[in-house]
Amino acid sequence: MSLTLTIKLHLASPPHFGLTHANKGTTCKTKTFSNTKVGAKPIYSATPLITPLCRVKPRVQCGGMVIKSSLIEPDGGALVDLVVPECVRSSKIVEAEILPKVQLTRIDLEWVHVVGEGWASPLRGFMREDEYLQSLHFNSLRVKGGSVVNMSLPIVLAIDDETKGRVESATHVALVGPDGDYVAILRSIEIYKHSKEERIARTWGTTAPGLPYVEEVITPAGNWLIGGDLEVIKPIKYNDGLDNYRLSPKQLRNEFDKRQADAVFAFQLRNPVHNGHALLMNDTRKRLLDMGYKNPILLLHPLGGFTKADDVPLDVRMEQHSKVLEDGILDPETTIVAIFPSPMHYAGPTEVQWHAKARINAGANFYIVGRDPAGMGHPTEKRDLYDPDHGKKVLSMAPGLEKLNILPFRVAAYDTKENKMAFFDPTRAQDFLFISGTKMRAYAKSGENPPDGFMCPSGWKVLVKYYESLQAEEASQQPVLSST
Repeated sequence: MSLTLTIKLHLASPPHFGLTHANKGTTCKTKTFSNTKVGAKPIYSATPLITPLCRVKPRVQCGGMVIKSSLIEPDGGALVDLVVPECVRSSKIVEAEILPKVQLTRIDLEWVHVVGEGWASPLRGFMREDEYLQSLHFNSLRVKGGSVVNMSLPIVLAIDDETKGRVESATHVALVGPDGDYVAILRSIEIYKHSKEERIARTWGTTAPGLPYVEEVITPAGNWLIGGDLEVIKPIKYNDGLDNYRLSPKQLRNEFDKRQADAVFAFQLRNPVHNGHALLMNDTRKRLLDMGYKNPILLLHPLGGFTKADDVPLDVRMEQHSKVLEDGILDPETTIVAIFPSPMHYAGPTEVQWHAKARINAGANFYIVGRDPAGMGHPTEKRDLYDPDHGKKVLSMAPGLEKLNILPFRVAAYDTKENKMAFFDPTRAQDFLFISGTKMRAYAKSGENPPDGFMCPSGWKVLVKYYESLQAEEASQQPVLSST
């Protein structure tokens, strides 16, 4: 069965001679280390998810200067990096101490991480009102020179009435993390009304109750939004054993260059990898090779920010992904597994544009999209919230994504005749079994094994162990009923 590809081909961007740093006025003397390894120590007992860096020589050398070959330019032409140099961090903390304070939630911190590392380039902070309105109504931003970049989700910081009263006369404010540390300074602030109903309706296409991000973030948020330019005081860390896998766009671009990638195809996911996913990713690489590419690299990029309560947690997913590589279902030599720090909205075709745009900034020039990307079931009705085909259609038309090659794929299902995952063949539909995420979770919770060939056995054991731990925890919390 062939894989249907819709591919818009573009020539590679001209070589980059370096990335523009956000803090142009600040220079520091720093030591340069070669052959730095990211993720050199595995988190789990399995094979590390990221293979060692610097395995290959740089592509081009000219007069002693290494010329990096980036496959696709970041939006706006230069990758934003808002983390201040280490040599000025102490002075920034001193300044933050005397500024009015804005308290961040855990999800606010994830957005500081996203913007600070350049995933949302050319955005340089939390949106001011003009940027917010462009994002909300046009799914894009107009930049200098008149060009348009995609920006389908508003990236904003909400404050309540009390905070507004404290900071509205200030020019700059300090952003304080959930643990009480100074995270960033927000410069040249602008405060404007947080029109929650309009934001929800335009982002999700519904105001029905039960939308996970809305209930977690927007409903309890303040009635004001504060925008401004970010200066991030130090790299965002979560100290959860996974920070080595949170590679920034700059680090990913460097790794693609070191591996001499001539194509990078990104796959976004928030679920465990089953053999249907692997079939798709391996088949995509084969077809890129057939098209003439010499070294396509897969960016397997699980979402690492907020997810809804019944999704498999990030640490469990990462362990499961490591088993997939350890068992050879995916090739570690041609795969990079890293964490995408964005929170999840479950906003379907609107959100999938954000997922694709962020991977442009990370250096991917191909993006795989499947059925109902970033979708979910309707929160109050027994149906999908979005048409399952609209995500891939929107990506092919979205403003600002023209330079990205979109790879739609056919649905994979379990072939009961061949006892393996295969691309669905409608001429023998009766031979295929669709195992949804809900069904997969039901298997794992009950301890029942899925059909042979659905998922690598070691990866499946990770899920079973997780659900067993959940059940044990729930049982320990049940009240003990007395028989007397």
